[in-house]
Amino acid sequence: MDTQKLTVFTPAYNRAHTLPRTYESLCRQSCKDFVWLIVDDGSSDGTRALVEEWQTRDNGFPIRYIYKENGGMHTAHNVAYDNITTELNTCIDSDDALAEGAVEVILSLWERAGGPTHPEIAGIIGLDADMNTGKVIGTAFPADMTTTTLEGFYASGGRGDKKLVYRTDVMRQMPPYPVFPGEKYISLGYKYQLCDQLYRLLTINRVLCDVEYQPDGSSHSMFRQYLRNPRGFAFIRVQNMKFNKSFRRNARDCVHYVSSCLIAREKHFVRKSPKPVLTWFSVPAGVLLTLYIRWRAKR
Repeated sequence: MDTQKLTVFTPAYNRAHTLPRTYESLCRQSCKDFVWLIVDDGSSDGTRALVEEWQTRDNGFPIRYIYKENGGMHTAHNVAYDNITTELNTCIDSDDALAEGAVEVILSLWERAGGPTHPEIAGIIGLDADMNTGKVIGTAFPADMTTTTLEGFYASGGRGDKKLVYRTDVMRQMPPYPVFPGEKYISLGYKYQLCDQLYRLLTINRVLCDVEYQPDGSSHSMFRQYLRNPRGFAFIRVQNMKFNKSFRRNARDCVHYVSSCLIAREKHFVRKSPKPVLTWFSVPAGVLLTLYIRWRAKR
């Protein structure tokens, strides 16, 4: 059992060229009351040797390393949640950096707000910033929004990626990310969406993470991801339809659901949909979307 309060976990797949930036940002933290957990998702670029060298140094914080066969980001998150032993956790990607003073900000807010004494609070939501410009990604939180859900923030007009800190016991209450044979992508939003149904998050208008999108990252190749991981995308669309409150969002998810099922050659997709009637009427648009995805993926 770790005595630290926070685990910073980093899924890594062939990121030995960017991981030092993450490591250096952790070494610069004013508060070292955290564990760094690296989940190596099958790297073949010397990531293990790099981490093992760091483990020999006097960093001021423990470094844990777990190697697993390549299965995609969501499977690395599953492994992380199974192995975290601290009260809180947050994910810092292998091409990002923890903002200066972020650990102190997180733990101070958690204690000051009495987080441990409020079972309805699942964690903290803070800001991301572009590491090249220093500009906050999207919008900050309104002054009167002291707590929110992730969905509630976006529904109220909020924009941009945000940094999430969760209670570990809450993450373990939620089902693990599903794994579909031959596929390596599931939206990480699945667990966050489930948390939104039961818990709220403390807001803080402080930058917790400096981010940089890599050209070989998943955000750059989404159309190819649609083709490679259709069952995973269909699963997420079904989850969305269970919780959507607007017809417009349900209609959009139905079209994408139809497309993913066509790509996966799922014959009974109408019967399996939470919105079978809307799904049936979405078939023509789903066919067109599938054609568009195949065209874009070839470019």
